[in-house]
Amino acid sequence: MENKLALLGGKPIRNKNFPSHPIIGEEEKQSVLEVLNRGELSTFIAAPGKYFLGGKKIKEFEQIFADYHDCKYAVSFNSATAALHAAVVAVGVGPGEEVIVPPYTFTSTATCALMNNSIPVFADVQDDIFCLDPRAVIDNISQYTKAIIPVHLFGHPADMEPLMKIAQSRNLKVIEDCAQAPGARYKGKLVGTIGDCGIFSFTENKNITTGEGGMLITNDQAIAEAARMVRNHGEAIWEGQTARTYTSTMLGWNYRMTEMEAALGIVQFKRMDYLNSIRIELSNYLSSKLKLFPGLSIPVVYPDCKHVFYVYAIKYDKDKVGINREIFVKALNAEGIPFGSGYVRPLYLSPIYHDSRPFAFKIYQGEAKYNKGICPITEKLHEEEIIATMLARPPAEISDMDDIIKAFEKIYDNLNLLK
Repeated sequence: MENKLALLGGKPIRNKNFPSHPIIGEEEKQSVLEVLNRGELSTFIAAPGKYFLGGKKIKEFEQIFADYHDCKYAVSFNSATAALHAAVVAVGVGPGEEVIVPPYTFTSTATCALMNNSIPVFADVQDDIFCLDPRAVIDNISQYTKAIIPVHLFGHPADMEPLMKIAQSRNLKVIEDCAQAPGARYKGKLVGTIGDCGIFSFTENKNITTGEGGMLITNDQAIAEAARMVRNHGEAIWEGQTARTYTSTMLGWNYRMTEMEAALGIVQFKRMDYLNSIRIELSNYLSSKLKLFPGLSIPVVYPDCKHVFYVYAIKYDKDKVGINREIFVKALNAEGIPFGSGYVRPLYLSPIYHDSRPFAFKIYQGEAKYNKGICPITEKLHEEEIIATMLARPPAEISDMDDIIKAFEKIYDNLNLLK
C-alpha cells in the first residue's frame, strides 16, 4: 500500500497542508498598529497641502521602492490593475489606439487598455520562458499601435533587449508588468527599470504583500505626475500645495493606497530579497531532482537573468511521460501535492472580447483579432504542456520539496497503471 497511488486507493505522500503564505510577523503587525494608533489611515484628504501626495507611510514606501530601483519616482496604488490603467493613460495611449500584450497573463494586463477605451492586441509568447515574443510583436504592430506591455511571467524577465529595440525604432512606449517578478533582473537591470515605467503587485499571494496594492516606477516626471492624477480623481497636485482645489483637469479615479497597506509594505519590502532567495533555493532544488524525469522540462533561466519564481512551471510532454497531463496532475493532487494544468486560458478567448464588447470597440478602426488560433504557442502551453505550482516559496522548506519529489517518483513508478 505504501507505493500504491492515492488516486487508486493508496496512502497519499502528504496528508497535511503546505505552510501557509504570506508570512506576517510581529514587525508587520506593529507597523500597522502604529498607523492605527496615530489615526491617520489614508491622509490623501487630510491636512491640505501636507499630505496631498500621501501620508507618512505612503511616502516612505514610495521612497524606499524608488531608491531600491534607482528610479526618480514611485507612485503607490490600491492595486496593480489600477497602476496598469494609470500607466496606459500616463504614457499617452489614446482611445481607439492599440496596446500589444501577451495572452498568457492575468486579465488586467489587457483590460487596462480597455479601461482607457484603447484596444489590446494579443501577440504570442516564447515557448521556453512564456513571455512576450519579440517576433510576434513585430507581426502585430499597426498604424494604431502606441505601447507594448511585456509581462515578466512566473518571475522570469521577458526578453527586454529586442523588445526595447522594436519599441524605440517605432516610437512605442513600454510598460513593464512586473506583478510576478519583483526583484528579478535582466542583464543586470532590475525589471521595471528598462521600459518607460514598471508596475508591481502586492496582493497576498505575491512575493511580498500589502494585502492589496500596487506600485508604478519611472524616471519620467510627466508619467509620474499623470499617474498621480489618475490615482487621485484627476486633480492636479504638486508638492507643497497649501489647499485642495477639488478641480479635476482629467478623468481620474480613487486608486489610492492606504497608510495601513503602506506600513505593511515597508516591512515586507525590506525582506523581499531574502524571501526571493528562499524561492530560488527551493525552486533550484526541485529542478535538480525533477530534471531527471523523462518528459519534464524544468524552468528555463536565461543567462544574465534572475528568476524569482512566483510560480514554478514545468513543461510536460505527454508522449514522453506516457499519460495524459490531466491524469498526471490528478495523481499529484491525490498525493497531497497541489499542481495545476496550464495557467490562465488565453485572454482573447474571454467573453469580453466576443459576447459583451466594451465601448472601446465602438470607436476602434483597426483589425485586432480574438479568434482561437491567433497565438498557437500560448494555446499549446495552456492546453497540453504547462503544469505549475506555487509551493516553492517561504515558509516552505526543503523537506516540503522532498514530498513533491516523492510524489513524482511514486507516479513514475506506477505509470503503467494510469495508461
